[in-house]
Amino acid sequence: MFRPLSFYIGLRYTAAKRRNHFISFISLTSMIGLMLGVAVLIIVLSVMNGFDRELKQRILGMVPHATIQGVGPLDDWQALDARVESHPRVLAAAPYIQGQGMVTGGGNVRGVLLNGILPEQERTVSIIENHMTEGRLDDLVSGEFGIIIGRLMAASLRLEVGDRVTVVLPEASVTPAGVLPRLKRFTVKGIFSVGAELDGNYTLIHMDDAAKLMRTDGKAEGVRLLVDDLFAAPRVATEAARELEGRYYVSDWTRTHGNLFQAIRMEKTMIGLLLMFIVAVAAFNIVSTLVMVVTDKTGDIAILRTMGATPGRIMRIFIVQGAVIGVFGTIIGTALGVFGAINISAFISWLEGVLGHQFLNADVYFISYLPSQLQWQDVAIISGAGLAMSLLATIYPAWRASRVDPAEALRYE
Repeated sequence: MFRPLSFYIGLRYTAAKRRNHFISFISLTSMIGLMLGVAVLIIVLSVMNGFDRELKQRILGMVPHATIQGVGPLDDWQALDARVESHPRVLAAAPYIQGQGMVTGGGNVRGVLLNGILPEQERTVSIIENHMTEGRLDDLVSGEFGIIIGRLMAASLRLEVGDRVTVVLPEASVTPAGVLPRLKRFTVKGIFSVGAELDGNYTLIHMDDAAKLMRTDGKAEGVRLLVDDLFAAPRVATEAARELEGRYYVSDWTRTHGNLFQAIRMEKTMIGLLLMFIVAVAAFNIVSTLVMVVTDKTGDIAILRTMGATPGRIMRIFIVQGAVIGVFGTIIGTALGVFGAINISAFISWLEGVLGHQFLNADVYFISYLPSQLQWQDVAIISGAGLAMSLLATIYPAWRASRVDPAEALRYE
């Protein structure tokens, strides 16, 4: 069967047992280093993708993708809601009234963001109903002045469902007794937990109660939007607002939480770049391996040259030998990385059970487990980069081999 001579001899050199065992050891370590570098890079980037996914689902599942707010309270928010939902890329819309205040309970005070909602419509734009640990969203009934708080706030203020809290607004009311802050007693109707900072400062009340508290005459402040593509939210909200009559202010998640996700993206890029240097170091160990092989095979190279092998053919022989190390190291590393990325969450859970220690405490971190999301685009980029650097590392040693002078090499043989 026909075999290209350069490929055949290159494979023979790779598989042959060498007189110098140190060269074999360097070849093995080069392959192992490349394999581990590729595997670790795939696993780490998958974990970063997992954290990014969890933050998007939890935080951006709670806060609106975008909001359209009037200059003042909306006289007919129902018409605005229906008009906005007619946009093909808006999945749902819900009215809201929002304000800042303080909640006092258990002898402590905490600043909060008050969100007046309609429970039947809020569930269409928010994931909060899926994260209720106590109570239900429907427990918010107009006129009962109920409030739903986060787990961290409940722990900080030592509150449970059924307890009474005082909501204080940063506005003063003039009464016969003098100027007093505006305040109202609320009953805790439910507790939610999304494992994020929202658990400590995010509260929900019925929109009718919010209208009475904030004196908006039963009118909504604006509407929240849920769009089909998170990253298209700014454009979709602007398009929807342009179709409305009158003046409206448009906001979206990139203005409120954009810095958080930009930081995560930058961290992923920097970690990927640093780990890619590890792959580069492992790949360029092939240089030292092939340089020693060329020195060891100088006599063989000279004999091949005297038999008619061209410098280009000699060069291809050693490129094949180095490429075999790079290809096998990259393929095995990719397989290990994909396997590790798929099973890292289960492995960490098992390790926590064995050691009796939780690595990610829900009281400190956003989530209590190690997430992982394998993206084949990352796998392709990492594998391609590993192969490219491995092939690049073979060029100089192969060129050195092609420059061997047969007469000089065979003089002392």
